[in-house]
Amino acid sequence: MDTRHMRYFVALAETLHFGQAAARMNMSQPPFSRQIAAIEKTLGVRLFERNSRNVVLTTAGKHFLNDCRSVLAGFEAACRDVQLVASGAKGELKLGFTMYAAQGIVPKLVRLLSDAAPDVRLVLEERLPSDIDELLLESRLDAAVTLGNPTAPHLQTRFLARDRLRLIVHADHPLASAEQVGAQSLTSERLIAAPASVVPTLRSAIGAYCAAGGIVPHFALEPRLQHTIIRLVGEGLGVALIPQSLCSDLGETIVSRPLIDPPEFDVVLCAPTASRNPAVARLFELVKQLSF
Repeated sequence: MDTRHMRYFVALAETLHFGQAAARMNMSQPPFSRQIAAIEKTLGVRLFERNSRNVVLTTAGKHFLNDCRSVLAGFEAACRDVQLVASGAKGELKLGFTMYAAQGIVPKLVRLLSDAAPDVRLVLEERLPSDIDELLLESRLDAAVTLGNPTAPHLQTRFLARDRLRLIVHADHPLASAEQVGAQSLTSERLIAAPASVVPTLRSAIGAYCAAGGIVPHFALEPRLQHTIIRLVGEGLGVALIPQSLCSDLGETIVSRPLIDPPEFDVVLCAPTASRNPAVARLFELVKQLSF
């Protein structure tokens, strides 16, 4: 037996009329009757009591009807699910992101994907920029929101937003009241920045900005995480150049000031070009609707 035979049986069990059941299955009555007889013979069980005027389910037939309905519903659900997974509307998506995207971009992506594909299980992982490429290559992440514009042949990218650097200082620092700050103002300052091995795009932008102003930066502290950098500035242990996207909620002890000709950098969505996860293609298609 297969699901086709179950549908024959259910059609007759629901109509209790051979002619109507055969018509529902787009068959003539004689071959339909033979199918019902074959089902009963295969099972070795009488499912219907019939005479010239009536068709009635047996006790075994009533029980079999419930089971057939359950099996057919599960089979139809499985068919729908596999179509949803293939279209990227169901499944799992492991999305990595850097702290720079956590406040503005990632929440929008999560809401967009949740609304458009609620059956996709989204797994969010905050990662350092230096780790993201390797995690994508090893398929430990399906996609990621990160800094820069990766040109590696194994990655596909889509531009999301452009960010820029701002200076953050303690509220008591002399530069806290400046309208704008140029690179020359940082000559004697203790800079706090993540190492180039951790955030190459950001560190390169800071170095280029200082070089353009003719100064050699003094990196006094090099923590790996941006929230650590912000806390150290809040303790008055130095100043930092951080993305503008991180400057919205710094607390009372920290002030952010705009830079003169600030360095800009891209925030992008990237994923392996050879990704076989349909949800990745769905995500890339959905981000076309966003503006940041």
